[in-house]
Amino acid sequence: MFFRRERPKVLTFRERVDLLRQAGFGTESLPDGRVKITKHGVGAIVGDTDMRQPEIERAGVLVGSEIATLLNRGYQMFLETPRGIRVPARADQLKALHEFEADVKDALGLVNLYNTSLGTTSRTHMYDRVFQRDTGDQPKAWEDKDNRFVPPDTKGSYRT
Repeated sequence: MFFRRERPKVLTFRERVDLLRQAGFGTESLPDGRVKITKHGVGAIVGDTDMRQPEIERAGVLVGSEIATLLNRGYQMFLETPRGIRVPARADQLKALHEFEADVKDALGLVNLYNTSLGTTSRTHMYDRVFQRDTGDQPKAWEDKDNRFVPPDTKGSYRT
């Protein structure tokens, strides 16, 4: 008479790694328990968190055997290896990295957030670009003492 819902099965980290293998990813176990996954010249390090939820610790394009992560310099994206070698990122590499991250999240059953689904993101870049956003000390444009902002005059042209 009473209906019971089936309890969702919580997959272990090893079962999730097996799902990655079934999805066509190459896997390599690392000595510290993490797993390096690769596919089409892109790789990532996946670790197990305390909540039995996998975490993509570092994703990037493979440069030799190293995973080069994205570095945003404002005018261009670069790939930087752990040894500090920087190479300019090409459009095909960025597209492959974005597709790779989406495929990994899909295979692991992770949530793909809106901002990351729009394009390739870098973990080292602050995207909102609001000056001193977290301190609450943002200067108002009309209170700027350096006169960097000059309001337009009544005719709509800017004063110099």
